[in-house]
Amino acid sequence: MVGVWYTILRPIGFSLARFLLSKIILLGLGALVAYEMIYFTSLGSFRQRWYELFLFFHVSLQAAALVLVWFHHHGSRPYVGAALVIFLVDRLFYRMGLKRESVQASVEVAKDGDTVILRTKVPLTRKRRYLRNLIGQNITKGWKATEHIFLTVPALSSKHIVQAHPFTIASKAPQAGDSDAELKLIVRAQDGFSGDLLRYARGQNSVKIRLDGPYGSQNALDLLQRSDLSVVVAGGSGIAVALPLVRAAYASRWVTDLENHPYTKLGLKILLIWVIRNDTHTSWVGPSVFQNIRNIGIEVIIPPPTEGNGKPDVPSMISSWVSSEASSVTSGNNKIGIVCSGPDGMNRTVRNTCSRLLAEGHDIDVEVEKFGW
Repeated sequence: MVGVWYTILRPIGFSLARFLLSKIILLGLGALVAYEMIYFTSLGSFRQRWYELFLFFHVSLQAAALVLVWFHHHGSRPYVGAALVIFLVDRLFYRMGLKRESVQASVEVAKDGDTVILRTKVPLTRKRRYLRNLIGQNITKGWKATEHIFLTVPALSSKHIVQAHPFTIASKAPQAGDSDAELKLIVRAQDGFSGDLLRYARGQNSVKIRLDGPYGSQNALDLLQRSDLSVVVAGGSGIAVALPLVRAAYASRWVTDLENHPYTKLGLKILLIWVIRNDTHTSWVGPSVFQNIRNIGIEVIIPPPTEGNGKPDVPSMISSWVSSEASSVTSGNNKIGIVCSGPDGMNRTVRNTCSRLLAEGHDIDVEVEKFGW
């Protein structure tokens, strides 16, 4: 751009200031600055530290950039118009019209004092609606393991009316024939929305919420379903992913065999490892939950809390369990599936462990359900 000015316009008396302040150049530079700011505020170092500020910049700068591009050159207007139509259809028709549901939920502060537990009964409907079946269901049609929703709590303040925050559904997926299902969310309080929710929960026990979803893939569950040995590693609130996942993986191993027995349990061994910071975190799910899944044959390891004990040796836990259980697999495949949901450091550790097991000759796949933005 500057080169064009210097070689073509400058010799005919076109000053740099006049060039930069011309409408087409000024609008183009404004759009460029907006998109560069979107890039820098989207970096993980910024986004993870100031998520709500990132969200504000991301939306406002994108809107400003599209307006600037629209007026920058008439040739860009069809593309800006198409982007606007897609955005409006997604937000107004799809997400607000089809995917959103409002329910009353209970709120309580967990024993650690920094976590909010939201629970609500979601009425399930089995009515067939062609449009919803075609482009997606909302929460009243149920959900699957590892799926997430976008949560809005208008009662917190006026600014939260237009904010939607993603959380993994921590309760088990409903079964066919259920008339309702309990939906549970584990919200670790930090700043912004989660901090406001914690302060609200300290004085109130119920709140009306809006749920947008569910969304998500079934890659982790698919991996466990095709494995003979399954390991699920959770760190902190990653248990919201892990618990519904191991339940769904166990349930999926019961298949109908009409020629022999109505239900046959396929060979599958599951290990769940949950790393917690302190003992109070077990209150997020309750001791009876772990006892129930132990009773159906799922092995559960909860190492001593990291506060006062340091980080547990997760690689040794995985390696020793795989070595001890691999010889008992009768299918002959010895397929191993490992799913991890935790902070970045834990995810890297599990990936490195899988690399070592792969080098030792194991048939292993890994899936990371990363939380955070």
